[in-house]
Amino acid sequence: MNAKVTDRLATLCFILCAAITAGTLFSLLGYIVFQGVSHIDWHFLTADASTFQAGGGIKNQLWNSFYMLLMTMFFSVPLGIAGGIYLAEYARPNKITAFLRSCVEVLASLPSIIVGMFGMLLFVNTFHWGYSVLSGALALTIFNLPVIIRVTEDALAAVARDQKEASFALGATHWQTIRTVLLPAAFPGLLTGIILSVGRVFGESAALLFTAGLSTPNLNFGDWNPMSPQSPINPFRSAETLSVHIWAVNTNGIIPDAKIVAAGSSAVLVIVVLLFNIIARLVGALIEKRWSGK
Repeated sequence: MNAKVTDRLATLCFILCAAITAGTLFSLLGYIVFQGVSHIDWHFLTADASTFQAGGGIKNQLWNSFYMLLMTMFFSVPLGIAGGIYLAEYARPNKITAFLRSCVEVLASLPSIIVGMFGMLLFVNTFHWGYSVLSGALALTIFNLPVIIRVTEDALAAVARDQKEASFALGATHWQTIRTVLLPAAFPGLLTGIILSVGRVFGESAALLFTAGLSTPNLNFGDWNPMSPQSPINPFRSAETLSVHIWAVNTNGIIPDAKIVAAGSSAVLVIVVLLFNIIARLVGALIEKRWSGK
C-alpha cells in the first residue's frame, strides 16, 4: 500500500467520523425540535404550569432558568476570570501551581449530580438556605468555575507576547498591562467562552434537583420586593428551572398532556441553547474582526 492510498484512506476515515458526529447531533436535535416546536405558542410560554389539568405553560420555569443563569454568571464570571488571570500571569511553575491546575481539572470532571449533592449538604442544610435560587446558583458556580478559569487562561496565553513586552517597555506595571493590554486583546476569546458556558449552565438539571428544588411558587411579576415569597427576584424561594421541569413532567407528571408539555419544553430548551452557541460564534467573530481592523 503506497503513501497516496494510505493518505486517502485516513482522510476518508476522518470525514466519516465527522459525518457520523454531525449526523448524530443533527438527528438528535432535529427530533427534539420537530416533536416539540408545534406545541410552542405564546400561551405556552406565558402561562403558569399546571399540576393536574391540561393546558399549562412554562412561564415560571422559563423565568427561573434565566434568573438562575444571571445569578450564576454574577458569581462565576468574576471568580473565574480572577482565577484564570492568576494562573496565566502570576502563578509560578511549581508544585503548588501544578496542584491548583489539578484541582481545576478534577473540578471540571466532577459529575454534576455530585456537585448538586455537595450544594445540598453545604448551602441547603448547613447554611439553612433551603431549596432556593441562591443555593442552585452557587452550586452551578462550582460547576461552571473551572470552565471560565480555563477559558480565561487560554485566552490570555493566546495574546502575542510582543504586546505584553511593549507595555512593560513603556513603563507599565504588571496589573496595568493585564488591565489595559492583555484583557482587551483576549476579550473576543474570553467572551465566546463565557457565552458557551452560559448554554451549558442553562441546560443543567442534575445539580439543581438537590439545590433549587422541584417546585416554584406562582410568581407575581408585579411584586419586585426581593423578600416577598412570590417575587420573581427573591433569591431564597424554590425555583424549578425548565430542565428540571422536563425531568419532573416525564417522571412524576400526572397532567393529561404531560408528553406535550415535555416535548414543548425540550424544544424551547434546545432552541435557547442553540441560540447561545450561535450568538457566541457571531459575537466572537465580530469582535475579533473589529479588533484586528479587517
